[in-house]
Amino acid sequence: MDDRVAATLREDPTMATLIDRHGRLSIEPAADEFARLCTSIVNQQLSTASAAAIRERFVDVLGGEPTPDRVLASDEAALREAGLSGTKVEYLRAAADAFRDGDRDLTREGLAGESDEAVVAALTEIRGVGEWTARMYLIFALGREDVLPLGDLAVRKGIERVYNDGAELTRAEMREIAAAWRPYRSYGTRYIWAEYES
Repeated sequence: MDDRVAATLREDPTMATLIDRHGRLSIEPAADEFARLCTSIVNQQLSTASAAAIRERFVDVLGGEPTPDRVLASDEAALREAGLSGTKVEYLRAAADAFRDGDRDLTREGLAGESDEAVVAALTEIRGVGEWTARMYLIFALGREDVLPLGDLAVRKGIERVYNDGAELTRAEMREIAAAWRPYRSYGTRYIWAEYES
């Protein structure tokens, strides 16, 4: 996170407190977009600890970081034993097909000129990739700096905890709070996650 991002976020006194507490967090594009998408699929509807353990076993089954060919060649029973549901195995294979044989280049270079909404639309054509997974891809695979993933329960609960003493807020109210972080809402989101998980 550079000084320009920090200065913008610090205009929100609550966010300034989180920056002081958690230090400088970064938003960086992933070295491998496909592997990052696999991580988001594995993480769907799981706690952070469970997801990390299953991802580690998943990588062990593949014999290395996920590639489309490794995922498509992997043994389904071994993937199930690693903790993946049959549905998630299907989703991972659909993602592998999309990256290997798809009509679109889903890498950072291939999506460079596309808006966030166009990227979400392209990704959600893949079976098993919903809005949440697509928004995680924008942040963690593509390194997009202005994403607010309100489909993420931890983001919503975190905003409520940090900005409203845990009391419920509407999504419109959350968007209004996060407007102060523009054009760096992905960074603000990282601070909300960091606080929620601390």
